[in-house]
Amino acid sequence: MKHGSLVLFSLLVACSTGSSAPAKVALWNGRDLSGWHVDVPAADGGKTVEPSFVAKDGLLISKGSPEGHLITDASYADYRLTVEWRWPGEPGNCGVLIHASKPRRLYGMFPQSLECQLHHGNAGDFWCIGEDIVVPDMEARRGPKEKWGSDEQHARRIKNLTDDSEKPLGEWNTMVIECRGRSVSIQVNGTLVNAGTDCTTDRGQIALQAEGAVCEFRKVELESLAK
Repeated sequence: MKHGSLVLFSLLVACSTGSSAPAKVALWNGRDLSGWHVDVPAADGGKTVEPSFVAKDGLLISKGSPEGHLITDASYADYRLTVEWRWPGEPGNCGVLIHASKPRRLYGMFPQSLECQLHHGNAGDFWCIGEDIVVPDMEARRGPKEKWGSDEQHARRIKNLTDDSEKPLGEWNTMVIECRGRSVSIQVNGTLVNAGTDCTTDRGQIALQAEGAVCEFRKVELESLAK
Protein backbone atom coordinates (compact mmCIF):
# COMPACT_ATOMS: atom_id res chain seq x y z
CA MET A 1 0.00 0.00 0.00
CA LYS A 2 1.36 3.43 -0.91
CA HIS A 3 2.21 5.90 1.86
CA GLY A 4 -0.57 8.27 0.74
CA SER A 5 -3.10 5.42 0.92
CA LEU A 6 -1.89 4.57 4.41
CA VAL A 7 -2.39 8.18 5.51
CA LEU A 8 -5.94 8.23 4.16
CA PHE A 9 -6.67 4.82 5.70
CA SER A 10 -5.47 6.01 9.11
CA LEU A 11 -7.76 9.03 8.90
CA LEU A 12 -10.74 6.84 8.02
CA VAL A 13 -10.00 4.41 10.85
CA ALA A 14 -9.68 7.23 13.38
CA CYS A 15 -13.01 8.67 12.30
CA SER A 16 -14.79 5.30 12.33
CA THR A 17 -13.66 4.31 15.84
CA GLY A 18 -15.56 7.15 17.47
CA SER A 19 -12.40 8.70 18.93
CA SER A 20 -13.14 12.07 20.55
CA ALA A 21 -9.78 13.51 19.47
CA PRO A 22 -9.62 14.68 15.83
CA ALA A 23 -7.10 12.77 13.74
CA LYS A 24 -3.99 14.81 12.92
CA VAL A 25 -1.55 13.92 10.18
CA ALA A 26 1.78 15.61 9.48
CA LEU A 27 1.66 15.69 5.69
CA TRP A 28 5.24 16.98 5.78
CA ASN A 29 7.16 14.50 7.94
CA GLY A 30 10.22 16.69 8.44
CA ARG A 31 12.55 14.30 6.61
CA ASP A 32 11.60 13.55 3.01
CA LEU A 33 8.85 13.82 0.40
CA SER A 34 7.08 10.56 1.28
CA GLY A 35 3.37 10.78 0.54
CA TRP A 36 3.86 13.37 -2.21
CA HIS A 37 4.65 13.34 -5.91
CA VAL A 38 6.01 16.04 -8.19
CA ASP A 39 4.48 17.34 -11.42
CA VAL A 40 6.95 19.60 -13.25
CA PRO A 41 6.31 20.08 -16.99
CA ALA A 42 9.96 20.91 -17.66
CA ALA A 43 10.83 17.32 -16.70
CA ASP A 44 8.50 15.77 -19.28
CA GLY A 45 10.05 13.15 -21.52
CA GLY A 46 12.62 12.21 -18.91
CA LYS A 47 14.49 15.52 -19.16
CA THR A 48 16.98 16.12 -16.38
CA VAL A 49 16.14 19.26 -14.40
CA GLU A 50 17.08 20.60 -11.00
CA PRO A 51 14.56 19.51 -8.33
CA SER A 52 11.80 22.03 -7.69
CA PHE A 53 11.18 20.70 -4.16
CA VAL A 54 13.73 19.47 -1.63
CA ALA A 55 13.85 18.42 2.01
CA LYS A 56 16.75 20.04 3.84
CA ASP A 57 17.57 20.77 7.49
CA GLY A 58 14.05 19.87 8.61
CA LEU A 59 12.41 22.15 6.06
CA LEU A 60 10.39 21.50 2.93
CA ILE A 61 11.70 23.96 0.34
CA SER A 62 9.98 25.07 -2.83
CA LYS A 63 12.85 26.34 -4.93
CA GLY A 64 10.54 28.26 -7.23
CA SER A 65 11.97 26.87 -10.45
CA PRO A 66 11.42 24.84 -12.56
CA GLU A 67 7.79 25.71 -12.02
CA GLY A 68 5.39 22.96 -11.00
CA HIS A 69 3.62 21.35 -8.07
CA LEU A 70 4.23 18.99 -5.17
CA ILE A 71 1.00 17.01 -4.77
CA THR A 72 -0.22 14.65 -2.05
CA ASP A 73 -0.78 11.08 -3.16
CA ALA A 74 -4.00 10.97 -1.12
CA SER A 75 -7.18 13.02 -1.39
CA TYR A 76 -8.96 14.65 1.55
CA ALA A 77 -12.29 16.19 2.59
CA ASP A 78 -13.49 17.98 5.73
CA TYR A 79 -10.25 19.05 7.33
CA ARG A 80 -8.25 21.85 8.89
CA LEU A 81 -4.88 22.36 7.16
CA THR A 82 -2.14 24.28 8.97
CA VAL A 83 0.80 25.53 6.91
CA GLU A 84 3.78 27.45 8.28
CA TRP A 85 5.87 29.25 5.66
CA ARG A 86 8.40 32.03 5.18
CA TRP A 87 10.35 33.81 2.46
CA PRO A 88 14.07 33.26 3.20
CA GLY A 89 15.20 35.73 0.54
CA GLU A 90 13.56 37.74 -2.21
CA PRO A 91 9.81 37.21 -1.78
CA GLY A 92 7.52 36.27 -4.62
CA ASN A 93 4.81 33.83 -5.59
CA CYS A 94 3.73 30.48 -4.14
CA GLY A 95 0.46 28.91 -3.07
CA VAL A 96 -1.40 26.11 -1.36
CA LEU A 97 -3.85 24.32 -3.65
CA ILE A 98 -6.79 22.47 -2.11
CA HIS A 99 -9.33 20.12 -3.69
CA ALA A 100 -6.86 19.41 -6.51
CA SER A 101 -7.82 16.87 -9.15
CA LYS A 102 -7.14 16.99 -12.90
CA PRO A 103 -3.42 17.64 -13.55
CA ARG A 104 -2.41 20.60 -15.70
CA ARG A 105 -5.97 21.88 -16.01
CA LEU A 106 -4.85 25.49 -16.54
CA TYR A 107 -2.05 26.84 -18.73
CA GLY A 108 -0.73 23.30 -19.10
CA MET A 109 0.62 23.38 -15.54
CA PHE A 110 -1.90 24.15 -12.74
CA PRO A 111 -4.07 21.26 -11.50
CA GLN A 112 -7.80 21.82 -11.21
CA SER A 113 -8.19 23.19 -7.69
CA LEU A 114 -8.86 26.18 -5.49
CA GLU A 115 -5.68 28.08 -4.66
CA CYS A 116 -5.09 29.70 -1.28
CA GLN A 117 -2.53 32.32 -2.20
CA LEU A 118 0.83 32.79 -0.47
CA HIS A 119 2.07 35.47 -2.87
CA HIS A 120 3.88 38.08 -0.77
CA GLY A 121 1.49 40.89 0.07
CA ASN A 122 -1.55 38.89 -1.07
CA ALA A 123 -1.64 35.92 1.30
CA GLY A 124 -5.18 34.61 1.59
CA ASP A 125 -6.49 35.45 -1.87
CA PHE A 126 -8.54 32.74 -3.55
CA TRP A 127 -7.60 31.84 -7.13
CA CYS A 128 -10.11 29.69 -9.02
CA ILE A 129 -8.43 27.02 -11.15
CA GLY A 130 -11.17 25.02 -12.85
CA GLU A 131 -13.14 25.20 -9.59
CA ASP A 132 -15.12 28.13 -8.17
CA ILE A 133 -16.38 29.53 -4.88
CA VAL A 134 -18.76 32.28 -3.69
CA VAL A 135 -17.79 35.02 -1.21
CA PRO A 136 -19.61 38.08 0.17
CA ASP A 137 -19.04 41.35 -1.73
CA MET A 138 -18.03 39.32 -4.77
CA GLU A 139 -18.10 42.14 -7.30
CA ALA A 140 -16.00 44.41 -5.09
CA ARG A 141 -13.40 41.69 -4.62
CA ARG A 142 -13.50 39.97 -8.01
CA GLY A 143 -14.67 42.55 -10.52
CA PRO A 144 -17.67 42.65 -12.89
CA LYS A 145 -19.88 39.57 -12.68
CA GLU A 146 -19.77 38.95 -16.43
CA LYS A 147 -16.03 38.29 -16.16
CA TRP A 148 -16.18 35.69 -13.40
CA GLY A 149 -15.05 32.15 -14.15
CA SER A 150 -12.37 29.56 -13.55
CA ASP A 151 -10.57 29.37 -16.90
CA GLU A 152 -7.80 31.40 -18.51
CA GLN A 153 -9.96 34.18 -19.92
CA HIS A 154 -11.95 34.80 -16.73
CA ALA A 155 -11.51 36.82 -13.55
CA ARG A 156 -10.26 34.06 -11.25
CA ARG A 157 -8.80 36.06 -8.35
CA ILE A 158 -10.90 36.81 -5.26
CA LYS A 159 -9.01 39.30 -3.10
CA ASN A 160 -8.52 38.69 0.60
CA LEU A 161 -9.97 41.01 3.25
CA THR A 162 -6.79 42.42 4.84
CA ASP A 163 -3.54 44.08 3.79
CA ASP A 164 -1.44 43.60 6.92
CA SER A 165 -1.81 40.00 8.10
CA GLU A 166 1.62 38.81 6.94
CA LYS A 167 4.70 39.08 9.13
CA PRO A 168 7.92 40.87 8.12
CA LEU A 169 10.09 39.11 5.54
CA GLY A 170 12.11 36.24 6.95
CA GLU A 171 9.66 35.54 9.79
CA TRP A 172 7.39 32.50 9.91
CA ASN A 173 3.73 32.88 8.94
CA THR A 174 0.86 30.53 9.70
CA MET A 175 -2.04 29.84 7.33
CA VAL A 176 -4.99 27.77 8.53
CA ILE A 177 -7.35 26.54 5.81
CA GLU A 178 -10.59 25.00 7.00
CA CYS A 179 -12.70 22.94 4.60
CA ARG A 180 -16.16 21.89 5.77
CA GLY A 181 -18.31 20.47 3.02
CA ARG A 182 -18.33 23.10 0.28
CA SER A 183 -17.24 25.94 2.58
CA VAL A 184 -13.62 27.12 2.81
CA SER A 185 -12.08 29.68 5.17
CA ILE A 186 -8.53 31.00 5.44
CA GLN A 187 -6.77 32.51 8.45
CA VAL A 188 -3.34 34.13 8.23
CA ASN A 189 -1.52 34.58 11.54
CA GLY A 190 -4.79 34.30 13.46
CA THR A 191 -6.80 36.72 11.30
CA LEU A 192 -9.69 35.57 9.13
CA VAL A 193 -8.72 36.81 5.66
CA ASN A 194 -11.13 34.95 3.36
CA ALA A 195 -14.18 32.69 3.50
CA GLY A 196 -16.44 31.27 0.85
CA THR A 197 -19.31 28.87 0.31
CA ASP A 198 -20.78 26.80 -2.51
CA CYS A 199 -17.39 25.64 -3.74
CA THR A 200 -17.81 23.51 -6.84
CA THR A 201 -16.10 20.58 -5.10
CA ASP A 202 -15.57 19.43 -1.53
CA ARG A 203 -12.55 17.14 -1.77
CA GLY A 204 -9.27 16.44 -3.54
CA GLN A 205 -5.52 16.42 -3.22
CA ILE A 206 -3.40 19.15 -1.64
CA ALA A 207 -0.55 20.76 -3.54
CA LEU A 208 2.27 23.24 -2.96
CA GLN A 209 3.59 25.40 -5.76
CA ALA A 210 6.97 26.21 -7.22
CA GLU A 211 6.19 29.49 -8.92
CA GLY A 212 9.27 31.66 -9.19
CA ALA A 213 10.53 32.34 -5.65
CA VAL A 214 12.10 30.22 -2.91
CA CYS A 215 9.58 29.49 -0.17
CA GLU A 216 10.25 27.42 2.95
CA PHE A 217 7.76 25.31 4.90
CA ARG A 218 8.26 23.88 8.37
CA LYS A 219 4.76 22.52 8.95
CA VAL A 220 2.07 21.06 6.72
CA GLU A 221 -0.40 19.40 9.08
CA LEU A 222 -3.91 18.13 8.45
CA GLU A 223 -6.56 17.64 11.13
CA SER A 224 -9.65 15.67 10.19
CA LEU A 225 -13.01 17.37 10.81
CA ALA A 226 -15.03 14.37 9.67
CA LYS A 227 -17.73 13.34 12.15
